Amino acid sequence: MRAKLVMLPPQTDIYRAWASRLVSELPGLKVVVAEDTYAAKAAVRDADAIFGYLSREVLCETRNLKLLQAPQAAPPAGFYFAELVAHPAVVTNFREIFNDHIGAHIMAFVLAFARGLDRYLPQQSQSLWAKPAEDHGVVHLPDATMLIVGLGGIGAEAARLAAAFGMTVIATDVRRTDVPPGVSELHKADALDELLPRADFVVLTVPHTPATEGFFDRARFAHMKKTAFFINIGRGMTTRLDDLVATLREGGISGAALDVFEIEPLPQDHPLWTMPGVMITPHMAGYGPHLWERRYEILRDNCAALMTGGPFRNQVDKANWF
Repeated sequence: MRAKLVMLPPQTDIYRAWASRLVSELPGLKVVVAEDTYAAKAAVRDADAIFGYLSREVLCETRNLKLLQAPQAAPPAGFYFAELVAHPAVVTNFREIFNDHIGAHIMAFVLAFARGLDRYLPQQSQSLWAKPAEDHGVVHLPDATMLIVGLGGIGAEAARLAAAFGMTVIATDVRRTDVPPGVSELHKADALDELLPRADFVVLTVPHTPATEGFFDRARFAHMKKTAFFINIGRGMTTRLDDLVATLREGGISGAALDVFEIEPLPQDHPLWTMPGVMITPHMAGYGPHLWERRYEILRDNCAALMTGGPFRNQVDKANWF
């Protein structure tokens, strides 16, 4: 079967190189690299597949669209607008390419808290030599429980790594029913509040959806142990930062590590920057080698599936954004 893919603007040299590779590797696939919206609107009329951020305006021009490849693992709010959700086209995304990188980032946060680096690194900047008592300031990981909220590919990799350090791993997920290696217990999402008091580390890997927006708030933090640590590497809009700040100030939890935020970049005057027990990275937990090749492989495989009738990789539930 022949097919036509339109790559929507804005373009990059990487995307243009992808177009050449796709044509070479998939005989029968026509690829149009649209450099502007005018060219895109003309090209999509007979397109079978589209790559990029699709607007209502451009969607209205399509007549034969079967596949939209989103250019991110979790596109921002607004990507899944009502007309796209209602459209029969399948949407796929780039999830599962960050599992190893983000899994390592999660464990870096866990190990830092477990060994007190959230205290010692600020002391280093002050040339301060200050040690706690020998039996204080350390979390013995074989005695600790990690609660992973959202057991997708990233959560499963974090579970595997945490279990290798001897941690007990429990998890919630809205869809998953199989229990991956390293996970002791898997629960439905509505069990979260019952599980929070058991956790020494709470790790959010959930996407931003209508159901998860702001769902980690002051009431939910109140279910955590005062000795527990909160880690968010999923999406910033899942966590109310004002409520996190209030909880930390009141000693409701021991610390927080964040890679994603309600507001990005995090404002320079935000209290989280200088709060003790807080570690911040600038939305880069997924950084690492091989990502562009992994993205390309998903796009290529989905174009091939379109042409052969095979299954798509990473098909999205459009109404729920993931």
